[in-house]
Amino acid sequence: MPPKTNHPSSNTARILIVDDDAGQRSLLNSFLNGQGFETVPVSSGERALEVLGEQEFGMMISDVRMPGISGLETLHRLRKLRPALPVLLVTAYADIRDAVVAMRDGAVNYLEKPIDLDELLASVRTAVGLEGPMSPKLAEDRPLPEGVVAGSPLMQAVFRDTSLVASSETRILLTGESGVGKEVIAEVIHAWSRRSAGPFVKVNCAAIPETLLESELFGHEKGAFTGAYTQRIGRFEEANQGTIFLDEIVEMSPSLQAKLLRVLQDGRFQRVGSNKELHTDARILAATNRDLEEVVANGEFREDLYYRLNVMEIHVPPLRERPEDILPLANLFLAQFTNHQAKFSPGVARFLEGYKWPGNVRELRNAIERAVLMSHGDLILPEHFPARVQEDSTKSAERLTLQASRLEDLEREAILIALREHSFNRTETAKALGLSRRALLYKLHRLRELGFPVDSPARDDKAT
Repeated sequence: MPPKTNHPSSNTARILIVDDDAGQRSLLNSFLNGQGFETVPVSSGERALEVLGEQEFGMMISDVRMPGISGLETLHRLRKLRPALPVLLVTAYADIRDAVVAMRDGAVNYLEKPIDLDELLASVRTAVGLEGPMSPKLAEDRPLPEGVVAGSPLMQAVFRDTSLVASSETRILLTGESGVGKEVIAEVIHAWSRRSAGPFVKVNCAAIPETLLESELFGHEKGAFTGAYTQRIGRFEEANQGTIFLDEIVEMSPSLQAKLLRVLQDGRFQRVGSNKELHTDARILAATNRDLEEVVANGEFREDLYYRLNVMEIHVPPLRERPEDILPLANLFLAQFTNHQAKFSPGVARFLEGYKWPGNVRELRNAIERAVLMSHGDLILPEHFPARVQEDSTKSAERLTLQASRLEDLEREAILIALREHSFNRTETAKALGLSRRALLYKLHRLRELGFPVDSPARDDKAT
């Protein structure tokens, strides 16, 4: 009998992907291809049933809500064609009733969007009979672009996910606090995508007045409004064949959200003041520093737009949760601002790591720039940083000093107790404390100088 394999085979690993959303199809197709599976993507339940009648597959992955027949109806009809074919359903609108129907008709699992790729891979491997769980592998070993720092495990995980989805055409929502580097991640996604030769266009929706944002995004015709003296090409036209990054997406007005939804659905839009429809082939990346689910629940953002944008979510953690990145980032910014001509004093490293950086990477960069301006030389000292950074770092240093003092108190107490328990015998005391005799004698010398009773009342040097 041949040994079992953990690698997909042509018979079991051929997967039919069914989703009316081109971005979602692209994500699943690109990701599963990268994991070694052969895939066939289709855009409707009707087409899925046609293909299933013509070709052999190891499993089917289907969206639930689609125009025409739904994923649930496709699953129900499929059972007459392929009673035993494993089916995995995915949906942005989790509904327990749908889940019950799906399981009744034999779905192997029911996943919510945005899809967790680890969970997806585990479900697929189980469905096609491959042994054991396996983490997603990178499609290729990509070096980070120059100037990008990812020394911490958290950021390495972010770029792992980025590598997995960059080559697809799927839309990605970047979340995280202001200043964490969402724009940098968007730039890396574009650089690692098939669109890297095309334009990368950035739009900060919070920085442009609402009355001008529509024109910024879609352009306008001459005379469309007061001050429109010439025709203007919008950012979506500019981003054709490339990537457009919409930062602070929640600041968009309801009317603009409706127009953006149209672009997401079929790539079509109109310039302000025109009835002519234009088309753009731009991949859309969006970002926000707010909880979009909460914003949707409050009625401030369209639910259908949220699900269209959030095919895949990448969360960028705050700098305080990845302290391993602070010094590499600080050194990077220092080199940029001084052309590698300056350095930090020995005390700056601990100083920088002691501050919480509520403004994240952006605040760190600004603080380094200020320190360079204040130094007037090639050595950066703690006093060259903003007062708030100095104060917080000083408090942090004081906390560390207090902790060290408490540790010294505990160590002193342990030594004195062990000495008494072993009748002031240095050798036995050292063994009990797990110290060398030389180390114990050094510590006893310091304690004696401080006035602590470390010698036997009836000291016998020969016994010790």
